[in-house]
Amino acid sequence: MTFRQNEVGNRMLAALMPADFTLLQPYLEKVKLPAHFEIARPRSRLEYLYFPESGIGAVMTVSPNDRSAEAGMFGSEGFVPTSTIIGDDIVPYLIEMHVAGLGYRVPIKVMRELTARSSSLQIPFIKYMHVFATQVAYTALANARYRIEQRLARWILMCHDRLRSDELDITHEYIAFMLGTRRPSVTTALHVLEGERLIRSNRGLIIVLDRKGLEEFAAGSYGIPEQEFERLIGRAHMETE
Repeated sequence: MTFRQNEVGNRMLAALMPADFTLLQPYLEKVKLPAHFEIARPRSRLEYLYFPESGIGAVMTVSPNDRSAEAGMFGSEGFVPTSTIIGDDIVPYLIEMHVAGLGYRVPIKVMRELTARSSSLQIPFIKYMHVFATQVAYTALANARYRIEQRLARWILMCHDRLRSDELDITHEYIAFMLGTRRPSVTTALHVLEGERLIRSNRGLIIVLDRKGLEEFAAGSYGIPEQEFERLIGRAHMETE
C-alpha cells in the first residue's frame, strides 16, 4: 500500500526526514491493534516494530509471581518496542494494547537494515527513547510523591493526549489496575476531580471538562515528558518543513 508521509497519524513517522520516510514506507504494513493485543511478552523474541496511529498501549513491568504495574503509556506519538533500535530483540516486560486502535508495523530485521543504510533514520527513535525514559521517571515520581487524585489527573491527561477526545471510554477497574490501586480509591479520586468540576464520570466513561484545570491539579506530575517530546521531536519536524 502506498501512502504519503502527511497521511500518517503516527508522530514518529511524521517526524522522519522525507528521504528516510521514503526508505521506510514500502515496508510499513497497516494493522489493527485490538484491545489486549500483546506486542511483546517478557523474554520472548520480538518480530516487529509498531507505530500506533490510534489507541493506547502500556509497557507493563511483570514480577516472577505475575504482579504487574504500568511503567509507561504510548500511543500515536511513539513506537514500541524501543529496545529494538539499540539491537535488542528480547524485553523483560509486557507491551500490550489496552484501548484498540490502528497502526503500522515493520519487521525488526528490515528496520536494522534500513538504519544501517541511513545514518539519520534512527536519530528520532533514539530521541524518543529518552522521552519515554523521562515519562517512566515521572511515573515513578508520581507514584512515590503524589496523592492518588493527582496521579489520576495525570493519567487522564495522558489518555486525553492520545485519544484526542474529551470522552474517554475507560472503566474504574481498568484505571485501578493501571494505577496499581484499589477500585474504591479510584472512585473516591474521581469524585474529587468531579467536585473540582474538572471531569464528569459515568460508568465506563470519563468526560474531560477542564483540561487546563486538570494540568494545574496534577501539580507538576504531568508535562515534562510531553515538553521533551515537543522539544526533541515535534519541533524538530516543524523546523524541517
